[in-house]
Amino acid sequence: MALLAVLAMGALGVPAASFAEDAIGGDMIITKGMKPWEGCGECHDLDGVAPNGHFPSLAGQKPAYFRKQMADFREGARANDHGQMGVSSRELVGDKLEQVIDYFATLPAPRPQPVLDMSDAALARARRLVGEGSRAEHIPRCANCHGAHPRHAYDAPCLEAQQAGYLSKQLEDFKAGRRDNDPKRAMRSVARRLSDQDIGLLAAYLASRPRAASGSGADACGASAP
Repeated sequence: MALLAVLAMGALGVPAASFAEDAIGGDMIITKGMKPWEGCGECHDLDGVAPNGHFPSLAGQKPAYFRKQMADFREGARANDHGQMGVSSRELVGDKLEQVIDYFATLPAPRPQPVLDMSDAALARARRLVGEGSRAEHIPRCANCHGAHPRHAYDAPCLEAQQAGYLSKQLEDFKAGRRDNDPKRAMRSVARRLSDQDIGLLAAYLASRPRAASGSGADACGASAP
């Protein structure tokens, strides 16, 4: 592509040598004029619906949660596997960050993902953990923090219609202690009580649930009725 551009510039009378020098010495990805959120779209897509479970969908996410995670990435309280978010969070600050948050928070929430091969018993277990928890196993219900009427002010994220692979990975990381930016160790405490099977069930179930509120940019969402 660079060679074709050089030839085209030559045809237009622009010195090819000077253009080639600029092309070789400059960035190959032109970012001039890009909106702050367009770089985020490379992994999270511009509609805020991530292409796969390696990345979270950002559309319709709570601004307060988004803001906290970016601060945690910037300050080293949270890291992702390849370190890209540390770089991005240091580049996106102030008004740029607020533009990104506002852009994604006001997008329509992702569509629910279909539940595949989940038995009635597994579905009932996942639904119970989300809405009721398990007193016998000392597992609090997910809705305590992520529901429509949370009991704790933790800036917990919306979970419905999130990528199942991403949800599984975060629960696994909390369980293993690889992720530790949860307030008062709340998620680490819960995740340690979940079996690997529970993690898979919860991720699939939550990914399949429609979000009760979306696209408003408000600091509330909450699970829809089971």
